[in-house]
Amino acid sequence: MGKRDNRVAFINPVALARARGPAPSSGPSIQDYLSRPRPTWEELKEQLEKKKKGSKALADFEEKMNEKWRRELEKNREKKLGGSESSSKKREKKRKEKKKSRPSSSSSSSSSSDSSSSSSDTDSKDEKKHVKKKRKRKHSTVRKSSDDSQVDCDMNTKESTKNKKRKIKQETEKEQDKKKKRDHAQRRSSEEKSDSAEENKVQSRKKKSNEEREKTAEKLKKKKKHKKHGKKKKRSIVQILIQHEKE
Repeated sequence: MGKRDNRVAFINPVALARARGPAPSSGPSIQDYLSRPRPTWEELKEQLEKKKKGSKALADFEEKMNEKWRRELEKNREKKLGGSESSSKKREKKRKEKKKSRPSSSSSSSSSSDSSSSSSDTDSKDEKKHVKKKRKRKHSTVRKSSDDSQVDCDMNTKESTKNKKRKIKQETEKEQDKKKKRDHAQRRSSEEKSDSAEENKVQSRKKKSNEEREKTAEKLKKKKKHKKHGKKKKRSIVQILIQHEKE
């Protein structure tokens, strides 16, 4: 059995497109766009003029509205101007009436009245000056007292702030001293504990070393005894053999 042939024929897509020919156009082409009907220069000018002029109805409406607004503005102006003129006229009338109502007295009475009025004016001026001076003095005293009170308040506030700062500093120093003492005590206790632990370790090491020495000494003694006993046995055996030989 041979292998199946899975090869497919290759076709050049460019050659295939050329063989098919040009694609059908689905809309207007560029030539159609270029050859479209265009207006002449005169027609274009007429269109622009129409746009500038705008609609006649809108222009008429704007003119009517402008006329209405003008009329309303004129009415308001007349009202305001008329009110101001009438008020000025009323004031002038009142002044004239006051002048007419004043009685026309003789020259002597006028001179006496003038002298009395001048004296009364001088007295009133002196009184006013005196009152002003008193008021100024009162204001100055009040200001001084207020300034003094403010200074006292400022001094009191400064002293209170200083006292508070001192108290805070003392409290902080006390707390720091307490912390230092606690730390020192803790360090001492920790040092004492470490020293005691080291001493215990040293003593335990010494004990162990002494025990080991004693054990080694006992072992050496036992070895020496064993050697002596072996020598004695050898000597006794040698003597027995010598006696047998003699016999």
